[in-house]
Amino acid sequence: MKPTILRKRLLGLLVAAVGLALTGCSSTGHDATGKDTRNKLLVSVQDQRMLLLRDGKPVKLYPVSTSKFGLGSRAGSNRTPLGTMEIARKIGDGQPMGMVFKGRRPTGEILEANAPGRDPIVSRILWLNGKDRHNSNTFSRFIYIHGTPEEWRLGRPASYGCIRMGIRDVVDLYNRVGEGAEVRVIRESLLHIRDDRDYARKRLRSATHLSFASSD
Repeated sequence: MKPTILRKRLLGLLVAAVGLALTGCSSTGHDATGKDTRNKLLVSVQDQRMLLLRDGKPVKLYPVSTSKFGLGSRAGSNRTPLGTMEIARKIGDGQPMGMVFKGRRPTGEILEANAPGRDPIVSRILWLNGKDRHNSNTFSRFIYIHGTPEEWRLGRPASYGCIRMGIRDVVDLYNRVGEGAEVRVIRESLLHIRDDRDYARKRLRSATHLSFASSD
């Protein structure tokens, strides 16, 4: 399916999807430990899209790249883990867009989008921690949401396990979410989540209890 058609069909589902939004967020947007309970992310491997919810309402749709080696949590596999995770650490406050990071430290080098021959981590890092038994090693595997200069690859699997975003998009997301925000990675298309409450309840129990987001 062409990206423009996918986007139109996703947007056509937004109104219905809001009715299936999550409940139980605190009024302050953080729980007793300070975790972000307002924002949640859903990553569709099939669509290569990430959707952001705030207070159960659609906010934004981003193109991403998951692993070119497929899905899984085995150490050393370079695969993207499925299931429930959370943003454990945010790295890159105040750094310019395109800042290159090595060992999670800024190097001082700044790259533009699609800089030839370069593929480092850039702009921002959101380090993920696995919440399911099968992906509990996510943090020790150094699985991040991060910026990439290879924006021409976004929309198809291209990473070594992380979830890649555009240079500007990852800064935008970084500024919207806090540590503790939930992240769910699913295999299927967002279009498979239908406007049906019985179906939605089943999805809640099977680890895809997120609604849809819209693109700016």
